[in-house]
Amino acid sequence: MARVLIVPCGCRGRALASALRADGHAVRGTTRGAHVEEIRAAGAEPYVGDPDRIATLMDALHGVTIVCWLAGTIEIPEGRLRMFFEKLVDTHVRGVVYEGAFEALARRSSETWQIPLEVVTPAQDAKAAVDRLLGG
Repeated sequence: MARVLIVPCGCRGRALASALRADGHAVRGTTRGAHVEEIRAAGAEPYVGDPDRIATLMDALHGVTIVCWLAGTIEIPEGRLRMFFEKLVDTHVRGVVYEGAFEALARRSSETWQIPLEVVTPAQDAKAAVDRLLGG
């Protein structure tokens, strides 16, 4: 089983966390602070961090195999996403599920740093994308 980090862990992220936990995965979900109990109730380990401040997420990457960046329509600066991918190179992360406004940047970053990527939309199944990255 793998450890999966969900950034941010909003409503869809918490549903994904529950599904991943049901499959036996360890899940950590980020919040800026307001949804700690909801994340815990979904079976995930809450982590307080802000995707606008990448440094606040670095400790959350400890032991993580897959990152689910589910920003959707949240306005996160393009440079923050690029910086996040750069930082992933020095971690145990071996795949990213990405949902957000900067798909082209995510694809370029995946190619540049050789990090496997699955791009999803809010209507697509992020759990299936995680399964594909894990080879299942």
